[in-house]
Amino acid sequence: MKPTGPSAAGKRWFPRTDYFFHSGGGTWRGYSSPYDGEDRSEFRSFYNLGREFRIEAARERAKEMVVFGLIVVASAWPVIYMVVTVVKLLSKGRPSL
Repeated sequence: MKPTGPSAAGKRWFPRTDYFFHSGGGTWRGYSSPYDGEDRSEFRSFYNLGREFRIEAARERAKEMVVFGLIVVASAWPVIYMVVTVVKLLSKGRPSL
């Protein structure tokens, strides 16, 4: 006799599954075009897909670079202002008593 595991002791962790389910795809009566793009080669459609992906990636990268530039400018502004203030303070020289 085979020993039973902890899941067989009355606790089911997953619902039962019907492994013999068929969707009935054989009775589908939709329209299918005989010209499903077979006149174009698979390489050509893959090339177009890759080209579209690269174009979209370039757009996203440009947007990210603009946002990154704004963040850099916003974070650099206090540092630049501090340097200008220190230079002005040092250019005045020592105060005389």
